[in-house]
Amino acid sequence: MFYVFHGDDDFTRGEELSRLASRMGDPQMADLNTTRLDGQTVAWDELLYHCSTIPFLAERRLVIVTGLLTRLAHRNRSAEDTSFLENLVEYLPDLPPTTRLVFVEDRQLAGKHPVITLARSEDEGYEKPFPKLTGTALTQWVQQRVRQKGGEIDGRTAQMLCTYVEGDLHQLRQEIEKLTAYTDRERAITEADIQLLTPQARHANIFNMVDALGRRDGKTASQIYHDLVATGSHPLALLSMITRQFRLMIQVKELAAKYHTHQAIARELGQNPYPIRKILSQSTNYTIAQLHTVYHKLLDTDVAIKMGRLEPILAIDMLIAGLGRIH
Repeated sequence: MFYVFHGDDDFTRGEELSRLASRMGDPQMADLNTTRLDGQTVAWDELLYHCSTIPFLAERRLVIVTGLLTRLAHRNRSAEDTSFLENLVEYLPDLPPTTRLVFVEDRQLAGKHPVITLARSEDEGYEKPFPKLTGTALTQWVQQRVRQKGGEIDGRTAQMLCTYVEGDLHQLRQEIEKLTAYTDRERAITEADIQLLTPQARHANIFNMVDALGRRDGKTASQIYHDLVATGSHPLALLSMITRQFRLMIQVKELAAKYHTHQAIARELGQNPYPIRKILSQSTNYTIAQLHTVYHKLLDTDVAIKMGRLEPILAIDMLIAGLGRIH
């Protein structure tokens, strides 16, 4: 068998590879019969040697090659790589039955790639893409993962967790394990649990601050801003997050004319629907021209701080006060 695991989701891809390796028999012998190769430097003769080697005191050997198919897909590949690809496509259907060859690629390959085409047409081939999870798919992944750990979480709370951790599956796994242990799997995970245990949740006040700015409530926004600074948030980090929020607001405002639901807008932007719903509501308080004015003021503030013309805390305080007066 030969396998092609490709795509941006390195977490799920890694889990699939681990499951495959676990089916290789006794762990100690499997380790002795596992070879990992760097696809960026491996030569054809080297790959052929490892694939043709007889397993040592085991039924199968595992050969894992990382990045080779991406290298061979390059339009300007060398004559040597062109020959490599031709040899590979010819050899794979005749791979020794004792060898499991796995190609691991950190980006999704085109369906017309010769090895992808072969994997889809040959009984000995197996191809699986691992696209980066976003939106509803990410929320469902969290809910499924929590259930696997014996816990429970509803869709809205799962969306909230995804928003805080920003789709990082490695971090989400850690937070899910922490949250299911905290609830002792006796009740559903709540938003309050996330606020208490997830470090990123302390950034939630940033959304409240931007929400206040969206309502043109400068007094509330300023109060939240000073609370954040007092608890250790860096002014430039806060400015970066405010800028990101208004950038999304511009995108949402422009897409609202084409898409009539926040879910459709979230899919178009590759974002989680949870924050997009709030951003869509915030955007109604501004015209598109006003949002562009805000964005330029954010840029001017960033430049003024980095050029040393204004002290960061004061600069952002003045910015927040000014945003509520934009007409």
